[in-house]
Amino acid sequence: MSSAVIQLLVLAAIAVFLILRLRSVLGTREGFEKPPLPLPGESPARGRREFEVIEGGVDADITDHVKDGSKAAKALAAMKAAEPSFRVGEFLHGARQAYEMILMAFEKGDLDSVLPYLSRDVYESFHVVVETREREGLTVQASFLGVRELALVDATFNRETSDAEVTIRFVGELISAVRDRNGSVVEGDANEIKRQRDVWTFARRMGSDDPNWQLVATGE
Repeated sequence: MSSAVIQLLVLAAIAVFLILRLRSVLGTREGFEKPPLPLPGESPARGRREFEVIEGGVDADITDHVKDGSKAAKALAAMKAAEPSFRVGEFLHGARQAYEMILMAFEKGDLDSVLPYLSRDVYESFHVVVETREREGLTVQASFLGVRELALVDATFNRETSDAEVTIRFVGELISAVRDRNGSVVEGDANEIKRQRDVWTFARRMGSDDPNWQLVATGE
């Protein structure tokens, strides 16, 4: 075998060795790979499709609680536009807690503990009842068992003032008994579960620094 052929075989062996070495270090490019990212200020390549956010779709946070397209739904949407962090579901969760807190404060005659959550008119109407019970020597023994039903009944929003109102129907369960000075039960039953039905309206100015909603109206 001539020296020229031997040199060619040696060079070929070296080339194969280098190729295998490079593959082990760099790896291989197989399948789909992301295209190179454009440099800052460089526009994407032509033909590349961009995704756009489509606005104006159905908001499940609203339609889960009121009929789509209703006045209440439009009012809730306006509230969310005025205050983007507002969520109907979270509000209703807070309203459930507020219902128990305010109802039990009223039963126990401790309105000062819920004063920030009551409008002046509601506070005064509750206060009259509490004072009457105290004057007559009546005390209330009450235990809250939970909210059985909760439904958003109505919502309104004033775009000029950003004042919002949301009306909720509650059905709560509690044990309540009113006792006189002698400890005798004169109303209710200390051993019977009572179903309490209330329709409450909460109000707040959207976008304000005060996050608290106030109870502004009560009914049945």
